[in-house]
Amino acid sequence: MLISADSRIPFPRSLVYTTYRDKLAELIPYMPNVRSIQVKSRSEENGLVHSINEWHGGGEIPVAARAVISEDMLSWTEYNTWYEDKFIVEWQIKTHAFSEAVHCAGKNRFLADGSTTIVESRGELIIDPKQIKGVPQFLVRSVVHLVQDFLAKKIEPNLLQLSEGVRQYLEKDTN
Repeated sequence: MLISADSRIPFPRSLVYTTYRDKLAELIPYMPNVRSIQVKSRSEENGLVHSINEWHGGGEIPVAARAVISEDMLSWTEYNTWYEDKFIVEWQIKTHAFSEAVHCAGKNRFLADGSTTIVESRGELIIDPKQIKGVPQFLVRSVVHLVQDFLAKKIEPNLLQLSEGVRQYLEKDTN
């Protein structure tokens, strides 16, 4: 499944980019579907910033999905490489549930459009049914569909919500 989310933030690219990269914990109040973010590590070398963040989401799990999707599905670890010279971040998400089966990775580009920034998020979510353990074989396809549908409804809106949070944070910060 392809992930695609674009947003427009009315602030300069360098400010938007560094806010995404450096102010993540300060953005939590602007993201109602996120309970907490812990920075696990951060290092800088040769113009690159590598960061690992653990996210804990919120929100309701649909009744039909509760048998398969636990609170662990609402937590994930994000591995980022920030390329400051290109205004790009490459990311990979490791879910805390079905982690062997779920592959989610992509790239955000920060594009200047005058004094506005377009954040272009592209990625891919792949679920390998052979890696889903503890589920009877005859249910695996249903579980894959359920998990993919659940994650799809979370990932793109969360990317847009993060952009909206950056916009609100920057508007408050500049007033």
